Amino acid sequence: MHYLKDIFYLFYPNLCIHCSIVLLQNEEYLCITCSNNLPIITSNEYINNELLSVFYGQVLIENVRSFLYYKKGNITQKIIYELKYKNQPEIGIFLANWFGEKLKESAIFKTVDYIISVPLHQSKLKKRGYNQLTKFGERLSVILNIEYKPDVLIKLKSANTQTKKQRFERFLDIKNSFKLIDLELFESKRVLLIDDVITTGATLVSCCEELSKTKNITISIATMSYAKKE
Repeated sequence: MHYLKDIFYLFYPNLCIHCSIVLLQNEEYLCITCSNNLPIITSNEYINNELLSVFYGQVLIENVRSFLYYKKGNITQKIIYELKYKNQPEIGIFLANWFGEKLKESAIFKTVDYIISVPLHQSKLKKRGYNQLTKFGERLSVILNIEYKPDVLIKLKSANTQTKKQRFERFLDIKNSFKLIDLELFESKRVLLIDDVITTGATLVSCCEELSKTKNITISIATMSYAKKE
């Protein structure tokens, strides 16, 4: 079997998703150079407050953590693009393994009861074939020993892409777009909401507004990346 695998690898080598060099067999998705250049967010009081500030005055959030800095042209943007649009949902596992261990070490979410993900509208889910957050959430669930609850938060309307819209436009477009199927499910529980990127926070705010209809719910957020305002 190893011989056949080596022959396949010879003709169809795995390439680094950022720089496209051939990966060594012990490398996954990124070469060692690109892995070392990942813009990992160092958790400290300043950055943690900066992440929380995205949601100040809109929804009450207990804690926010994000794994990588995201900006146009950087490694993170390429990783997220490959994850979402190139049929590579397993990249979510790759990110969760790294991020999850950091979160576990910090114990920041040790009292969380459930992990839920920002949903895709059915039309987009059908077109893409998967939610880019599913494998990420499933793997975080294992690492953090927190139950993952898929399909409890649904998206009611399909919005156009948010990437080129201004902040106010994004909030208008996404407002009232989500529905929690059972308002008693998370009563008096702590919930960790996951997403791929924090930009304006519009999508996450809209999800949290719906979740906040549940009595005594406590919401935290964890994302793969954060688009820091320049």
